Amino acid sequence: MHLGFLRDYHESLVIALARTMPAIERGTVAERTGLTPQAVSKVLARLVDEGVIAASGVRRPALGKPAAVYRLVPESHWAIGAHVTRRALRLALTDLAGTIHATSSTPLPADFTPAQLLERLVSGVASLRGGRDLDGVGIGMIGPLDHAEGIVRDAHRLRHWHDVPLKAQATQVLDLPVIVDKDVTAGVTAEAWRRGAEFRDAALIMVESGVGAGLWLSGAAHRGAHTNAGEFGHAVIQAGGPPCVCGRSGCLEVVHDRAATPSAAAAVLATGVVNLLQTLDLGHIVLAGADLLEHGEVYRRVIEQAVRTEVPRADWLTAEVSLTSLGTDAIAAGAAIQVLDARYGPPAPTTLRLGG
Repeated sequence: MHLGFLRDYHESLVIALARTMPAIERGTVAERTGLTPQAVSKVLARLVDEGVIAASGVRRPALGKPAAVYRLVPESHWAIGAHVTRRALRLALTDLAGTIHATSSTPLPADFTPAQLLERLVSGVASLRGGRDLDGVGIGMIGPLDHAEGIVRDAHRLRHWHDVPLKAQATQVLDLPVIVDKDVTAGVTAEAWRRGAEFRDAALIMVESGVGAGLWLSGAAHRGAHTNAGEFGHAVIQAGGPPCVCGRSGCLEVVHDRAATPSAAAAVLATGVVNLLQTLDLGHIVLAGADLLEHGEVYRRVIEQAVRTEVPRADWLTAEVSLTSLGTDAIAAGAAIQVLDARYGPPAPTTLRLGG
């Protein structure tokens, strides 16, 4: 295994732990991560040199030797995340702990073009960063899109977004590293950072001028073979139903949008959620998106009831249903976190316990 990968892997283990604890020490890190004390010492020394971890005193136990204590330095790294909706551009400035420090929201023209988005993105990032050095900018975008290439393929309900190389264009105008991902995948990444290791198999369901699902499977974002996973709203739930913008008929999204009341819309979404649980056996469902959160408790109550009564053996196949704690900033924060995650995030799942 490449030594550079091992180094980054070890560092990400330690940082993931430091994000969840007010202070860490060598013995605790070794116990929680499976790294040897010698490996932990090397990692801590590197992170202190980088300014990511700082010494924070000494713990003196009743028995045994004093132990040096360390803490995360959240302000050592910053990123800005962008949430592109069909109506507005939301931005969030986030530190290495995943804490949001500032946000902004700018209206977008109806059926906006790539040039119009980039103009507002440049202006918004310049205003929000406040002179800070940024690791980069993450963009949570409407799909379908190719995350690997940073290309928006055919954003639903936006005429000007056919095979647009958004990553390359944004990198050029911002002069910063840029990550482009689906809005829902960015959102579920934010939830995973905040919730920790127990958030292992989950979905973030977003309703905001469309319906999508960000998937977090086996402790990592799931994007699929073409990095376009999450088109949850375009699963057919009503054969012969009304035509959808994707070209099919009876999709969950169009049936949901035509519901007469919030409760009826929530019931449609609940059908999709139960189908998703039956397919993927998830432990967590997080509800997000401005349109959903406007009636958040209605959606949460209806979907939770469906999960409890429509999933066979719900006493065994349990799933927690909750509203995002980040409100309408969930996607923008997640897009920023993805930038930090690329270098300092929780490592991909592995069965190895690396001690060197």
